Amino acid sequence: MKNYDEFSNIEFEKLCESQDAFKSEYDLDSYSNWFYDQESELLRLYNSDEDEIFFKYVPVGTYSLKSNTWMWSWENEHSIEKSKNETLQVKSFGEIHKYQKLTKGLIECDKDECWEFVAIAKKFINSLGVYCTNSKDLLTYKLLTHEYSETDSTAVKKMKQRTVDCGNHGFKRPAFVCQHLNLKKANGFEESFTTYRGMELDEEDDFAAWCNECEKVRVEKDGWNEESEKFAKIKLVCEECYFELKEFNEK
Repeated sequence: MKNYDEFSNIEFEKLCESQDAFKSEYDLDSYSNWFYDQESELLRLYNSDEDEIFFKYVPVGTYSLKSNTWMWSWENEHSIEKSKNETLQVKSFGEIHKYQKLTKGLIECDKDECWEFVAIAKKFINSLGVYCTNSKDLLTYKLLTHEYSETDSTAVKKMKQRTVDCGNHGFKRPAFVCQHLNLKKANGFEESFTTYRGMELDEEDDFAAWCNECEKVRVEKDGWNEESEKFAKIKLVCEECYFELKEFNEK
């Protein structure tokens, strides 16, 4: 068996060839926006509702531009996609051939190595190509397994029904905050339950938060009711906006 560098170089060259054809066939560079839904494992590329395309995906891993570390999706507790377990094939292969970079869940490495990891995953997971998203200094690599057509419109419709179209972040899960939470002045941050980015929610749960003043009023009025809700004036935001507000207001 080849050593790891020889093996990864071969798979990377294969990916380069197939990726160019994939991007050309679907004209991927023409889409300026993206959104992915972890629950349905759907990626949406779009410019408008009339100019959009959907793919089913398998999460391969993420790369932090701050810590310069790669995390395989099987190691990522924030990844709720069930298909991430397909990447365990890579781990098993690495264990057999003693390729440590394929067996360790978290690895310090250069950004360029991410494409080698994805290329190796593609060897085991049947897919059309790769798509990488960048959010808050975190690169997320996905293998796109097939395009969703008109016959799959039910799945797409369900995804859109569970999301809000945010002007800053595109389609994201909905969240609710009081009128006083903003990104100019920290006002405290109270939540219905402890949350983190990418967490899986039960159907009856929503991200919901309010400021310190709203919490005082809520306690004085014995909970949420007409008076306390009138003071809070809860508004709808997207999940990404919610966590930006949380990070700022908890300072």
